[in-house]
Amino acid sequence: MRKTLALVSLSLGMTFVNPVCSVFAQVSSLPPLPLPIEPEISPQPQQVPIQPYRPPLLVPVNVGDCNSTYNCLGWDDQIWGENGQPGDREALLASIDNSLHYLTTDKALITYQNYPVRDITLERVRRSLLRFRELVSEAKSPAELEAAVHQEFVFYKSVGNDGRGTVKFTAYYDPVYTASRVRTPIYKYPIYRLPPNFEQWAKPHPTRLELEGKDGLLGNKSHLHGLEIFWFRDRLEAYMVQIQGSAQLHLTDGTTTAVGYAGGTDYPWTSIGRELAKDGKLPLKGLTLPNVVHYFQQHPKEMNNYFPRWKRFVFFKETKGGLAMGSIRVPVTPERSIATDKSLMPPGALALVNTSLPYPTESGRLQYRTVNRFVLDQDAGSAIKGPGRVDYYMGTGKLAGERAGVAGGDGELYYLLLRE
Repeated sequence: MRKTLALVSLSLGMTFVNPVCSVFAQVSSLPPLPLPIEPEISPQPQQVPIQPYRPPLLVPVNVGDCNSTYNCLGWDDQIWGENGQPGDREALLASIDNSLHYLTTDKALITYQNYPVRDITLERVRRSLLRFRELVSEAKSPAELEAAVHQEFVFYKSVGNDGRGTVKFTAYYDPVYTASRVRTPIYKYPIYRLPPNFEQWAKPHPTRLELEGKDGLLGNKSHLHGLEIFWFRDRLEAYMVQIQGSAQLHLTDGTTTAVGYAGGTDYPWTSIGRELAKDGKLPLKGLTLPNVVHYFQQHPKEMNNYFPRWKRFVFFKETKGGLAMGSIRVPVTPERSIATDKSLMPPGALALVNTSLPYPTESGRLQYRTVNRFVLDQDAGSAIKGPGRVDYYMGTGKLAGERAGVAGGDGELYYLLLRE
């Protein structure tokens, strides 16, 4: 937080006067000369810096009682399973444990020392997670868990992007691609590891165009030559890894591995889909990631024109464990982890999302359904800025990608903390 401090400097000139010695001092009829008296100067009060008013980003709200099911905040039936699908209680518990681990780190300690919402402290977040874990382990139904949460927790609602709680939701996933550790005539589009001297790079950083060329094949002319970590046969795949920030890889030598985010150049997010819509190549209404992917599959040369418009460049590291990692350096859990603006929202904390998400039907189509889902805030994203943005982690693979590609809409975001 920037602060402007205005100080008034007061300079006092002090005069020291010696008694006058002269012939007149020997004349008794003359009164002694009075010493000059210093004028009293009242100390000037220092100006108190005026802090600009910043409305709170998270506001405690009374969510009231609830007598229905899916409309209840905290009615999370996915824990026990629904529509013939098994529940994910163990996955939720594991995600809680990941956040608890993060809260033991020095990074968490520093972050929460400076967190702007006074009521939200590291210790309170930790105690809230521990108690919620007990409730999830013991509850026998969505109704039982929902009632306990309402009784024991305070709901802090995000002010959203309009000051009234409206939050825009998107989703992301971990793609699965085939890649090679060495360049070949087929596998020729690289992703790169973080340069060892990246912290010393002058700003503004080189753009995507300067680092990989218009066609993505700048090769040994690139500043990044020698830092290639994996190679892809399709430029769109290499670009998608940068958008998602991680990927599972099936290598040409028969082994498997994964890559995760290691850093990125200092440029904001640019939506290539919106760039296509702006140029009249795709309609803005109903624009989804599958539409964008399909367009470039049909018009591959257009990648040269549109990919450089996203100036940011993302670097990776190999994560042999295969788990996608969030920005707080713990694994993200499918449908139990979210990404938010970590300069504003409490990292690792227990949250609840109220929005509509796409789910597969028996016929294989995707159908939107309103859900209340307990999640852990464990990730960030270059496009996720402000209190009115949430990116919901769908998981790994084709179905997760299809769901993430069409997910999007408004909803609400709450953080849950134990009553004090």
